[in-house]
Amino acid sequence: MADWPPKLAAVAKSKSAVPRRKSAIPPRAWAGIRLFAMDVDGVLTDGTVEIHSDGTESKRFSILDGMGLVRLHKAGVAVAWISGRPSEATAARAAELKIVHVIQGRTDKLMALQELVSQLGLTASQVCYMGDDDIDAPAIDWAGIGVAPAASMAAALAVAALVPKRPAGHGAVREVCEHILANRGQ
Repeated sequence: MADWPPKLAAVAKSKSAVPRRKSAIPPRAWAGIRLFAMDVDGVLTDGTVEIHSDGTESKRFSILDGMGLVRLHKAGVAVAWISGRPSEATAARAAELKIVHVIQGRTDKLMALQELVSQLGLTASQVCYMGDDDIDAPAIDWAGIGVAPAASMAAALAVAALVPKRPAGHGAVREVCEHILANRGQ
């Protein structure tokens, strides 16, 4: 947290941080999104990782979320997954959905996001980022539209412009996809 902006560091340290909701996100902000980037565990999943006796792991991904991401791709919106931990299950699901930008093992989410945005020639206002934990908060705050699922940590909720009604791993990502697509006229 030492390298976080002061407002994020203060929220992360506060035990009484209350989630805030900004005013409605204007349609033009949604229409300008060219990259939807997100964390994996706790966003695309409910945050549970099952470790089996043979050392392999499994995760549950929502079909609703997957369909939303496929539709975004078809509409020309880039999708990126930025995860703090490497996972074969994440790689397998990303391959199935043809997610091109998969960054694993990066806990510095903001730096990873900014590097990708630079590579793609985009600006912060063209990015929607969704995360659920303290390490996601700087990226949520930096993005043009920041999103956090309802069960997120306080630091993530405090800087999110949107908290989806559906829970993580059960359509929260799809809800964001629908906002982007609806405001692009698709």
